[in-house]
Amino acid sequence: MKLSARALNRATLDRQLLLRREPLDVAEAVRRVMALQAQEAASPYIALWNRVADLEAADLDTAFAGRRVVRGTTMRMTLHAVHPDDYPALRDAIEPTMYATHLDGRFTPPGLTVEAGQALVEGLMAFTAEPRTVQEMKDWLEPRLGGLPAAGVWAVLRSYTPMVRVPTGGPWSFTTRVSCVASSPRPTLDLNASAEALGVLTRRYLQAFGPATVADVAQFALVQQARVKKVLRAMDGEVEQLEGPDGRPLWDLRDASRPPEDTPAPPRLMAMWDNTLLAHTARDRLLPPAYRKLVIRANGDVLPTLLVDGHVAGVWRPTDSGIEAAPFHPLPDETWDALATEAKALVTWLADRDPHPYRRYDRWWHKLPDLKTMLLPG
Repeated sequence: MKLSARALNRATLDRQLLLRREPLDVAEAVRRVMALQAQEAASPYIALWNRVADLEAADLDTAFAGRRVVRGTTMRMTLHAVHPDDYPALRDAIEPTMYATHLDGRFTPPGLTVEAGQALVEGLMAFTAEPRTVQEMKDWLEPRLGGLPAAGVWAVLRSYTPMVRVPTGGPWSFTTRVSCVASSPRPTLDLNASAEALGVLTRRYLQAFGPATVADVAQFALVQQARVKKVLRAMDGEVEQLEGPDGRPLWDLRDASRPPEDTPAPPRLMAMWDNTLLAHTARDRLLPPAYRKLVIRANGDVLPTLLVDGHVAGVWRPTDSGIEAAPFHPLPDETWDALATEAKALVTWLADRDPHPYRRYDRWWHKLPDLKTMLLPG
């Protein structure tokens, strides 16, 4: 079966809960979309606001506090909010990459051997069996360094050790005061566990972002394509191969939903770094190539976007007067009316928390080309 570009777009929007807001518990919503990028604390909240009907921000607060949703380093060595049932496999799947870069590779500081690194990781895991602040972890580490560079070793351990963040306060559960707790009893490389975990990650990825190429899965997880190919071969009978609009082979679960390509897609005000824009090697499933450099900045920041008919059509930012929107091309009046409705609801939703959660990224707004902007009042 050959799929059109629009059919792929609608399949991904459907699996990412972006064709309609669903009446879901927040933990189940996070499970459905696989992972929400969470390096900016407000982004998982805004991402879920776009996907869950009648979402209360306090619902996600409670889920984080009760570890029904956890925030930790997973795919692409990036902070994500994920379901706790998924976290062990998502972290184990990238273990060879983490090991090769942090304990035996380019991020390893001079003088830190693999054996010494593993011993420190094991000790840190035991120490963080209960929540610990960054300062407490550094204080634990210092007398065990034996002359090794403190800053370099801490940078490696902080990224490599399987720990999840502990909520530290408002308005978005996590602040710059970082506190962590160990998440897994297995701190060292286990290739058998990693291979099995990659099978889980691949299945979850296809459920949330498919249909997709081998390269898509590998790029999203930051693992070798050969590992993904091996996993897909082992899933014979569970997956099927399709043809993309450019002729490339795509993989998908046999029972996966693929709605008709003429299914309406309502406008959305997407959060910064929304994974839907980053989940495929060809970003054009949602992000037109002409707009890519406007949205994904040179340092990796991914701006909040206007999603219109399932595709990025501009960027937005909160202001004291509402939502300022900058379209990349002219939009019809009915689209502006729909975006205004979304903006009014979002401004109201943000008001009790943080009316301007992305204020520190306003510098990008002033670096965009001259664009006609529209103020959508709150």
